[in-house]
Amino acid sequence: MKEEKLQELLHSLTWTEKVGQLVQLSGEFFNTSALTVGPQQKLGISDDILKNVGSVLNVAGAIKTSEIQQQYLENSNHKIPLLFMADIIYGYRTVFPIPLGLGATWNPELIEEAYTVIGKESQAGGAHVTFAPMVDLVRDARWGRCLESTGEDSLLNSAFASSMVRGLQKDLDKQKGIASCVKHFAAYGAAEAGREYNTVDMSERKLRQDYLPSYKAAIDAGCKMVMTSFNTYDGVPVTGNEFILKDILRDEWGFDGVLISDYAAVRELIDHGIAEDNKEAAYLAIKATNDIDMKSPCYANELQPLLNEGRIDGALIDQAVLRVLKLKNDLGLFDDPYRGTNEVIEKETLLKEEHRTLAKQVTAESIVLLKNDNELLPLDPQANEKILLVGPYGDNQELIGLWAVHGKTTDTISIKTGIEAYLKPENFQVEKGCDMLESYEFLGEFGATKDMIDSLSMSDKEKAQYLTQALTAAEKADIIIFAMGEHTMQSGEAGSRTDIRLPQIQRDFMKQLVKLGKKTVLLSISGRPLILTEEADTIDAILQVWFPGTEGGHAIADILFGKSNPSGRLSMSFPYSVGQLPIYYNEFKTGRPLTSSTHSGRFVSKYLDSPNTPLFPFGYGLSYSDIQYTELTVSDTIMTDELTISVQIKNNSTRDCLETVQLYIQDVVGSVVRPVKELKQFKKITVAGNSTTTVSFTLTRDELNYYTRSMHYAVENGTFLVFVGPNSQDTLEASFELV
Repeated sequence: MKEEKLQELLHSLTWTEKVGQLVQLSGEFFNTSALTVGPQQKLGISDDILKNVGSVLNVAGAIKTSEIQQQYLENSNHKIPLLFMADIIYGYRTVFPIPLGLGATWNPELIEEAYTVIGKESQAGGAHVTFAPMVDLVRDARWGRCLESTGEDSLLNSAFASSMVRGLQKDLDKQKGIASCVKHFAAYGAAEAGREYNTVDMSERKLRQDYLPSYKAAIDAGCKMVMTSFNTYDGVPVTGNEFILKDILRDEWGFDGVLISDYAAVRELIDHGIAEDNKEAAYLAIKATNDIDMKSPCYANELQPLLNEGRIDGALIDQAVLRVLKLKNDLGLFDDPYRGTNEVIEKETLLKEEHRTLAKQVTAESIVLLKNDNELLPLDPQANEKILLVGPYGDNQELIGLWAVHGKTTDTISIKTGIEAYLKPENFQVEKGCDMLESYEFLGEFGATKDMIDSLSMSDKEKAQYLTQALTAAEKADIIIFAMGEHTMQSGEAGSRTDIRLPQIQRDFMKQLVKLGKKTVLLSISGRPLILTEEADTIDAILQVWFPGTEGGHAIADILFGKSNPSGRLSMSFPYSVGQLPIYYNEFKTGRPLTSSTHSGRFVSKYLDSPNTPLFPFGYGLSYSDIQYTELTVSDTIMTDELTISVQIKNNSTRDCLETVQLYIQDVVGSVVRPVKELKQFKKITVAGNSTTTVSFTLTRDELNYYTRSMHYAVENGTFLVFVGPNSQDTLEASFELV
């Protein structure tokens, strides 16, 4: 439909019909035979609004979406199709690792391929928009939504934001893929104390320097939608914050796509305390150019009264409606409200073998080898050693994590199944060993009944029986593989925790088996960085495998037995202690640094009971190859426009590997305090066995820009340090002068 036709359609609508386009309701408001009355009455939505509602939340499946669309259009005066939006964060039916694991690949090109698959499957399932990517910068592992982020660094997050948007929207102009909705704008990852839905308070400099770049990267990549965040910024909740939404997003960045509130966030302006009632909440949100009100009665019931009272201009509503209509037009919905999908196409598209193959590759590259004493890994399947797989995740298909809401655990390859492909039955035994958690009471908050909770917990008799069986098997084993981790419901949205160690029951169990003196491997399954300080002291080898997705068991087994060489690198620091949080590699310099202060002893910036540094730093990860960095060179001691920085990478082993070479800088003196290190570039390369290769970076003057004391985005002359290495701590160092 051409622009003039959209304008004609807009002007043909009544105000009620226009308001309806700005309202999003969830799936329970619809069924294929009649409108559901209960949810409508609870939210207080009128019949007139309901029959003109513009979009539906979290309904997927070709049959369901087609039936709802057909019924809706039959009752529509103007035949404006519904938009189906869904939480498809890291996979539809083919589930990839959680985004924190995707970040550990340091491979945006590969992740673009993964999100192209997600777009294809989602379209086949009837979805039009996904609430992804989440590009929030995260520095506090207590926050459950670490699971959805690609990490703690703005440059790395920006690279993934761009690749995810491009993947989801590949060939969107040809009615392929789905529209992306970047979230949560802005700075939601800085929620105080790592507590979900909590406030954010930071300087504008910090906002612009660290938190905004990844959202801007998604905008520049062409994302069609933006979702507001739940948090405040500078004392004003973002959903009603004109500085964040209008001044920065609309005016400064030129974003003319659809802006949608997060779930009930417009109504929650009342709870924040900046709106007296629903009418005031609607006023603040629409003035901030928020287009769609997700699952709240505010727009539905209050926009027209605000218009009638003259408090808002009708042009404000028209602009919002036009943006929604443009999105529907961009998706081709006026030509084909079903976007070419049906049950047959859906079945042909979901879980294709090629999709599984890609998922296995992505998972393999996401796995991080954190420790490998005495080169225990890779294991030799021909060594005739007895291997025991033990722990609640050993024979368990619950490997897709909380936010794969359309995935199925029945499609998932378990760790047991993956290992069975490598070992003779007589050399492999599996025991559960212990319960996942000491108590499942917290699941009551997620709707579990007491009977359901009771059914999950082992009885004391069962605990003793499982322990005895595991100890007996461990006595006979040469190698024990522990499959341990968080419960699925312990991370993700509303999964904030203060104790982010492995569950106590699992730690106690491991201690008993470690006492046997056998070789041990830990597979750590989680949606966040865990505190693995105890395990790092006692376990021989540790693999961080996240929630690995549909092909998790195959990819993990390939790593364990050396078919794949670990190449994952942490995109988020693993703390030594929870008391260090928030912790991140690019912290500001301080007046009393631990290692170089003129002060001594107690009176420097340090803890009395913990190191300052994390247990495993940003960028860290081992491989089965022996890699050595040497001969860091800078093409000149003076930079005017650009410099070439080179390093020699030597593989002293026979095994080929993927190596992520990381370039950091430090601005030694600035008009405001600068970080101790900043990631500026990275390259993931193949290094053949017994070979040496030169890796070169071209560093430009523009990459040294930052927000100066006067808040100009500029570069200042002076000395810069250059660091190159395999992670943010173990680096070679050089320097240059900028003039």
